[in-house]
Parts: sequence; C-alpha cells; structure tokens
Amino acid sequence: MEAALKAKGRLLASSALDAKDELEEKLERCFSVISPLVNGVSEREANDALNAHVCKGAQQHEEVCLGLLTMILTEPSQAQRCYRDLMLVSRDGMNLILIKINQLLMEKYLKLQDTVRIQLVWTVREVVKNAVLGADGVCMTLMKQIAGGDVTPKNIWLAENVLEILVEQREWVLKSNMLIAMIVYTYLRLIVDHHGTPQLQALRQKEVDFCMTLLREKFMDCTMIGRDLVRLLQNVARIPEFEKLWRDILHNPQALSPQFTGILQLLQTRTSRKFLACRLTPDMETKLLFMTSRVRFGQQKRYQDWFQRQYLSTPDSQSLRCDLIRYICGVVHPSNEVLSSDILPRWAIIGWLLTTCTSNVAASNAKLALFYDWLFFNPEKDSIMNIEPAILVMHHSMKPHPAITATLLDFICRIIPHFYPPLESHVRQGVFNSLNHIVEKRVLAPLAPLFDNPKLDKELRAMIREKFPEFCSSPSPPVEVKIEESVAVDMDNHVTDKEQEENCYDNTDAAFSDDEEEMNNKGKKREFRFHPIKEAIVEEPVDITPYLDQLDDVLKEKVLLIQKGRDTETQCEIMQEIVDMILEDDFDTELMVTLASCLVELFKGHFRGEVLPEEITEESLEESVGKPLYVTFRNLCQMQEDNSSFSLLLELLSELYQKQPKIGYHLLYYLRASKAASGKMRLYESFAQATQLGDLHTCLMMDMKACQEDDIRLLCYLTPTIYTSFPDETLRSSELLNMIVAVIDSAQLQELVCHIMMGNLVMFRKDSVLNILIEESFTNL
Repeated sequence: MEAALKAKGRLLASSALDAKDELEEKLERCFSVISPLVNGVSEREANDALNAHVCKGAQQHEEVCLGLLTMILTEPSQAQRCYRDLMLVSRDGMNLILIKINQLLMEKYLKLQDTVRIQLVWTVREVVKNAVLGADGVCMTLMKQIAGGDVTPKNIWLAENVLEILVEQREWVLKSNMLIAMIVYTYLRLIVDHHGTPQLQALRQKEVDFCMTLLREKFMDCTMIGRDLVRLLQNVARIPEFEKLWRDILHNPQALSPQFTGILQLLQTRTSRKFLACRLTPDMETKLLFMTSRVRFGQQKRYQDWFQRQYLSTPDSQSLRCDLIRYICGVVHPSNEVLSSDILPRWAIIGWLLTTCTSNVAASNAKLALFYDWLFFNPEKDSIMNIEPAILVMHHSMKPHPAITATLLDFICRIIPHFYPPLESHVRQGVFNSLNHIVEKRVLAPLAPLFDNPKLDKELRAMIREKFPEFCSSPSPPVEVKIEESVAVDMDNHVTDKEQEENCYDNTDAAFSDDEEEMNNKGKKREFRFHPIKEAIVEEPVDITPYLDQLDDVLKEKVLLIQKGRDTETQCEIMQEIVDMILEDDFDTELMVTLASCLVELFKGHFRGEVLPEEITEESLEESVGKPLYVTFRNLCQMQEDNSSFSLLLELLSELYQKQPKIGYHLLYYLRASKAASGKMRLYESFAQATQLGDLHTCLMMDMKACQEDDIRLLCYLTPTIYTSFPDETLRSSELLNMIVAVIDSAQLQELVCHIMMGNLVMFRKDSVLNILIEESFTNL
C-alpha cells in the first residue's frame, strides 16, 4: 500500500491518502517534458529548444506553455526567465495560460501550497503589467478569492497584493469600465473589515485612496453597480474622504459627472448579479448553490454547521452575512421545479443567517440587505424573486420565531422615513409596490393575518396599520401559493409539518462533506438525491406572464409566438430569431435573466421523459436533437470560442442552467448525438466555466448525477464519450464510477464491457486503480 501512495505533489498541499489531482498531474507531466530542454543550458539554447518543440504541433505547444507555467509556480528563482520564454513561445496570445490560471484560482486556490500561491499572484502581476488580452478577467477572478469578513494573514496578504497590482497598473485599469466597477465594489466592501491594527489601518487607507481615485475620475463607470453602490458607500460614510464624496452625491452630483442626476438615479438601478456574486469566494458560492439545489428541507443542519464553522465563526465574519443575503436574494433564483420540490428554500437559509447575527450593527445591516430591493422596487424592472424571501421569512417565522417576524416588520416600518428623508415618498412607494406585487403574484395573499397577528405587540400592529392600511383590512386567513415553499415528502427520517415550523432554521441532524451520504434509521447508507417532481400526464398551461412585462416589445412578441406555436419546426425558427437578436450589438444583456426564465417555462416539456430514442439510428438521433432548446446549442457549435457572440450564448445557457439544471446533460447529449456537433465535445468545458459553478469537474459530476437520476439509458450512452473527452476529470473519479455502477443492469454492464474490450472506452489508468480503491475504502468506512 505504501508503494502505491504517491509522493507529495509540487502544487497542492495534500496528505498521503489524497488521490492524485488530475490538473496537478497534467501540469507536472508538462513540467517533466520541458525540464530537460531548459536545465543546464544557456538561455538562447533553451529558447531554441522550446521553439523547436512548440513547432511540432498543438499538443507540444500546450506542453511547453503549461510546463513553463508550472516552473514559474514552483521555482521562484526561475520565474523571470520562464516568463520571458513563455511570452516568446506562446502562439495564442497567452490564452491557454490565462485559462489555466483562472482554473487554478477558481478550483484549486485554497489547496495551493504557499509558494505556489505567491507565485500565482506574481504571474497575474506580470500578465497585467504586459496588458495581456483577458488579464482583466483574471484580475476579477483573483479579487473573488479575497474573502469578506476574514482578517487572517493569508487573506490580508492577498487583498494587499491585488491592490498593489491595480495601483501600479492604474492606467491599464482605467481602460476597462467593468474592471473599475468590480474593483470599487470589492474594495468598498473590504474597507469595512480592515480596522484595528496598524497594518490593517495602513491597508485601509490605501484602499480608501484608490477607491476615491476611481470614484472621482470614473464615476459613471461606477454607477453601473446600481443601488448596492449606495449601500456600500453608507457603510464607509464616516471616513473623511467618503464624507466629502457623499456631500457631492447628495448636493452637487454634476461635480462627479455631467450625466449623473443624483442619488435617485443609482437607487432606481438594480444591481447586476455579477457584482452580488463577486463578494463570495468560489467555495462559498459552490456550497450555497449546493444547499439551494440539492439539500432537502429538514436535512440542512449539518451543512449549515459546516458553513458556519468554516466562514461565520469569528467576530469579523459578522459583515459577511450581508454578502450572503444579497447573493441569495439577487442571484439564487431557483426554477419552478426546484421551488415545488422538497429542496431547502431560500427563506430558510436567510432566516438561519439572521439568527447567527450576534451584534446589533450586523443584524441591522443584514435586515437592510434583505429588504434593500424593496425600497425602490419597480415591477417593470425588478424581479419578484428579489423581494420574495423577505416576506416568506416573516410568514414562516411567525409561529416558531415570532421575534424574528416582529423585528423585520418593525424594520420595514421604520426604514421608510429614516432611509433618506428627502426620498421618503419614493421609499414608501417602493415598499408599497413590493407588497402589492407580492399580493398580485400570490406569494402570500392576503397580508392581513401577518400584519395584524395577535403574536405581535399592540404598538407594532398599530404602526403597521398606519404605514400599510391597504394591506390590513382583510380578516380572512392567509393563503400561501407555493412560489418558494417546500413540499413535505415521505423520507426515511422525515420531518412533520409541525416540526418543520418549530425548527425551520435549525433542523434535524444532517456536514458539508465531499460525499453526500448519510445513515438512515435502519443503519443502511442512504444517498441524498435531488428527486425531480413527477410531471402529471395532463399538460398544464404555461404561465410566463410575470416575465413578459420585463421584456422589450420585440422580444416579448417572439416569446409569445413560441408559446402559441404548435409544431416544433416553427418554434425552432422563432428560437433562431431570438438567438439572432441576442447576438446583435444593441441587445440589452440585463434581459438575459428574464428571457431565460421564459424559455425554461416554455420548454419544460423538453425535460420530461427519456431523451434517448428507443431505437438508436442516425435518423432518430437527428430527430431527437431537433428541439427548439437545442437551437442555442447548434449556434454555439457554429461559433469560434474567442467570438463575443460565443460569450453571449454561454451567458444565456448559464442563466438557463441556473434555473433548470438538466440543461447540462442535455448539452452533453446534443454534443454526442448531433452531426452538427461532431468533434465539439470540448465546448462543454467552456459552458461549465461560464456557469456559476465555474468548474468543469463539479459541473460534469452534477450533470451526470442528474442524468443518472432521470435517464439511465442516456447515462450509459454518454459514458464512453465522457470518459474519452474528459479523461482528466473522469479516469480517477470514484464519484462518477459510483454513479454508473449503482444503477446499470447486467445488459448495460455488458455493453460497457464491450466498449472497453473494443478499445472505445478506458475507465481506469493503470496507476489509478489502486488510488480509487483506497479512496473508496476510506469513503465507505
């Protein structure tokens, strides 16, 4: 066994029992290729040898580039020389290097050895200094790794070094309006955490100075942040430099920009989810998305405990609650299928976060984060999903935690006159619009039983009646329509409705771990799976009315035509017209979220039943990929990956994926089955990186898991292609192997054996079999 255990890797900090990481192994393999070419020779000879190797083909180009990157990361003394060589031999404008740096930042940053982490930041500094195309994206990914509410030395070191890079390359920064806005959003948030010690005070002053420079010189670029810019500026308002800025914003807006009309302009602009998501590290984001898409209501305690131990256990982490709540309200918008399932609802996570606030300031800021979209809510521009969690937290807390409901109702009453007195009428109208929209959409209807509940004290009820008389008149009991509500299902250790109410934020024993298994009451292992709701045979009419008003007239007309279309060919033609509109230069990308919501509803029939034809022939496969949804896939296959249109379609697919996770394995099926997609399977990697998961391995495992639960035949059909196309992610994945062997029957097993015997399928490498068995033995202990 000892002989089988690999030596410690050069990049990642790992124990002897950890399976070898595929990316690390690939980089080390490339390192071993270039080491003989550059060691013990002059720089000129090394450069000639590298160029000669690169000229042999694409694979050799990749080996040299990734080998040099690995040497930069692991041998600091060789970094300058290797970077010069890399700039000279790269044939793709350093695109491959930027992709791998992004992958390391998104997927492996927390596991990197200290030296590698330092060198990775050094490498980012160099690509920024050389203004490499795409370096702004790498900078934004690196900033995402600076955790809020964390003043540990490693996190402070990262915040300081990233700031130094940006200050040094200020002229380069000023050329990218999105990067400017992202920097301001990030560092305005971090300033709040940096106080106390002289080192933190010094860093804070640098952050203040740089933010002020960007705000003063590029204010209109910063306004793209929207209303959350005001929220962040409120938190730093007492710092002298920001006091002066506030005076200009309130009383002399033209001094900042002739196009800036005043604070109302900011407050009426919804903040894009890109900004809300940037303040969560990739690990936080993955765990939250997992909880809101995979964890059953009633089984969340172990996951919440893990999250709290990891991120919310220190006094400094109090400020992180606001980031999490804004992310859940503004970014996590589950599909109707998830909303009507037994998956943990958003309001339960937010309620739990509110109960973990231990300071009054943190509690007030958390409540403001929850209600922030209410204050200037416009039904035509804003989404019901942004305001829905707050009303459901209050509704569900009334019985088990009346104090939470009372404090939230008191907050919303008092915020109207006190948020900003000159805009009191606007705030009042915004809150009224929110409540009215909640009633219209029947999130909770009527509101009177909540607002006039006997569990509330008389003073609060009187204040509510004074502020919201229109919603306090109905004596009838509340009727809740399931926009975001969990369905009680029969589970091995199920929780009754009464128990769910009494323990809705702190429920039965359930730990974030890499395996998602738990012991049931019979002592057997039971796997937590996301079980889709079984669809009724009778087709229910699709209601996309809530989304139509948020689309422009032309797009609305196209969506309605798809809804009315009866034959698939017509729907495909209209879908192509919609794709063409998206690819036009003047398309408003803010409409992408709403359009995705419409398409998921219209095409929900695509996700029912089996995807794979009963009889597999060329004709039946082509017919099966002739669905309107697949028009987007087809267009993606026809584009170059460096095309801006390619990125737009990936953004649409990312939005669709967030609302309907089955999109992932449908894309895999299209790339496998369609003639138009022949040889294009690697497009799935671009899709995975464009999703909020941002990680090929995680995305692939989740999609194959969903496929396993929905369509075992399709799982078997995809398996050979998945193993062949993504060997780095599959050949040592015990998780994927488990998925397959857990469900296939003897005939399907025989089919896979045939593929292996014919050489069409490799499921193990010789050196990985024992690693997988060791990993499995420890998993099953």
